[in-house]
Amino acid sequence: MNALRNYLDKIKPNFEEGGKLHAFRSVFDGFETFLFVPNATSKSGVNIHDAIDSKRIMSFVVIALMPALLFGMYNVGFQNYRAAGVEGSFIEMFGFGFLAVLPKILVSYIVGLGIEFVVAQWKNEEIQEGYLVTGMLVPLIVPVECPLWILAVACAFAVIFAKEVFGGTGMNIFNVALIIRAFLFFSYPSAMSGDTCWVARNSILGLGNDLPDTFTAATPLGQIATGPDLSSGLCDQIIGLIPGSIGETSVIAIGLGALILLWSGVASWKTMFSVFAGGIVMGLIFNACQLEGNYAAQMPFYQHLVVGGFCFGAVFMATDPVTSARTETGKYIYGFLIGAMAVIIRVLNPGYPEGMMLAILLMNVFAPLIDYYVVQSNIDKRAKRAIK
Repeated sequence: MNALRNYLDKIKPNFEEGGKLHAFRSVFDGFETFLFVPNATSKSGVNIHDAIDSKRIMSFVVIALMPALLFGMYNVGFQNYRAAGVEGSFIEMFGFGFLAVLPKILVSYIVGLGIEFVVAQWKNEEIQEGYLVTGMLVPLIVPVECPLWILAVACAFAVIFAKEVFGGTGMNIFNVALIIRAFLFFSYPSAMSGDTCWVARNSILGLGNDLPDTFTAATPLGQIATGPDLSSGLCDQIIGLIPGSIGETSVIAIGLGALILLWSGVASWKTMFSVFAGGIVMGLIFNACQLEGNYAAQMPFYQHLVVGGFCFGAVFMATDPVTSARTETGKYIYGFLIGAMAVIIRVLNPGYPEGMMLAILLMNVFAPLIDYYVVQSNIDKRAKRAIK
């Protein structure tokens, strides 16, 4: 590492004011601060610095996403081989999934970071680090058959209109990754829903199997609309060996990521716990109502938590520190409403069985209002104590 540090120090003058590569100062600064903790100090005032900066926080989240990513790659291959009715080794299945998912990761980062680099150069500011996480989230929340050009358009739209126009990282109102998914869902619904987008059909470099264009495979949530019986059991739904978005199927892999986030202190357990509590309470309410003909309402409350994007949203999306509630009491309210709203949308809107995305985006809007009333309530209580 010392050799790398010395090399960066040697070439750094070229990127500083007056250097021949000054135009790319933001790019150099972005790479340098990603590799090494900045050693800059405050010139005035009293400041308390944490031992970890925002880039390191983002790195922890990316590490926490690795179990879901790796399992998602295997599941992509597993679903392809199972659909073809043939046997395959772990290496063959994982290799197929790796080659199917890798282009989506590359497109997400190339388009998103490319725009971030351009904006940073244009504004003569540091490159913001928020897209380190968004770039990894995006491939995990889309179907494996989502076309790359559609993914590129969605990434460009979300980075520009859901992030940069608000001022960049830390200023965005909505979760950028979910805006990308919402853009895809409403602009290209056939690529994001139905029974044909969840299993990779074409073989890659001799791996996997070519499946006919007429092949279909519904997700568990998609099957709820047609009847109460799901082809996949609860065990498969927890392990994740079911059709679905690349990184959202395995409760176990997502749980490992949750442990990493909680251990590192990056995510709030209050928000995470409250999302599940809200889903359980609303699931029990609908179970008690016994809505005739509504199979989603009849589904056991615990099954709402393990299918679709509920777990993934609770762990990685709802806990986004920028767009979620920031007061301690507000985190309970914010998370509970997300879990409850997700189940409500699933049950009452059969045309859209996955309600997690809309629930989080809706609560992103109300997070500042929740914090405002929590703070105001504390102010009122202290004012009353002062009068007494």
